[in-house]
Amino acid sequence: MEFNHVSVLLEETIEHLKVKPDGIYVDGTLGGGGHALEVCKRLSVMGKFIGIDQDEDAIMAARERLKEYEEQVKILRSNYCNMVSELKTKGIQIVDGILLDLGVSSCQLDNIERGFTYQKDVFLDMRMDRRQVRTAYEIVNTYGESELYRVIRDYGEERFAKNIAKHICLERGKKPISTTGQLIEIIKASIPAKMRETGRHPAKKTFQALRIEVNQELEVLKTSLDDMIDFLGDGGRLCIITFHSLEDRIVKNIFRRNEHPCICSTNFPLCVCGKKSKGFVVTRKPIVPTEEEIKANKRSKSSKLRVFARKRK
Repeated sequence: MEFNHVSVLLEETIEHLKVKPDGIYVDGTLGGGGHALEVCKRLSVMGKFIGIDQDEDAIMAARERLKEYEEQVKILRSNYCNMVSELKTKGIQIVDGILLDLGVSSCQLDNIERGFTYQKDVFLDMRMDRRQVRTAYEIVNTYGESELYRVIRDYGEERFAKNIAKHICLERGKKPISTTGQLIEIIKASIPAKMRETGRHPAKKTFQALRIEVNQELEVLKTSLDDMIDFLGDGGRLCIITFHSLEDRIVKNIFRRNEHPCICSTNFPLCVCGKKSKGFVVTRKPIVPTEEEIKANKRSKSSKLRVFARKRK
């Protein structure tokens, strides 16, 4: 399947990245290379671009899209949480900008074999990196009821999480739950009929929760951002696009903490903790897509862009 993905908030992201022609820029979620292409267009022959993605299909698509700039481009198959350590082993100690476009791509959603969709009856997979062993099948069929409840409640923000977890455990006791279709029917039976008539697919929140758990998306995000900010040169920008409140909250809080890291009591006349600001939050409120972009690409509706600027001097 061809890897087609429409990059959201494209103009806004490139504008806030403040690309310098001779700079070094990293896209930790390369995807089909839409944001990457616009960065590369602004680089001189001295500039460098590093693209990182877990998905082999995305990497193949991005290589093709960026072939005109192959002298400046390096692509790595990895998780963005390994960005800093991997680039340092390649001699890169500092970069001018980093971009993350979080969540699942349009191509991953549309490729039914990947098991992200709740529109078709396919194997419960949901891996962004298919080298990974654990799939949604393992989670649905091996997690205890309390673990399932926690995942669906915390990562899906599903009000009927307890009932869904209970019904999953009851049904898998009869036979393994191996497909999205089986799981959808269980979810539907766990939600009151009136609540299934809201217009939103009843499985949406549970599928989001399972995808996040399979790929450890929130843990990876939480443990990566501080290192990325440290990796930026003076004036460097970290631009992050999120698609749901859980991601956005993590980004917002980490950006704020890096801007105002002092942990001293407000009663102290002077800071004694020694924690210094690493920069400032550029976007006091997140940047959201225009009405025109939402009309052209419905999947952009929930996207939000936040930007942090590094200040070393």
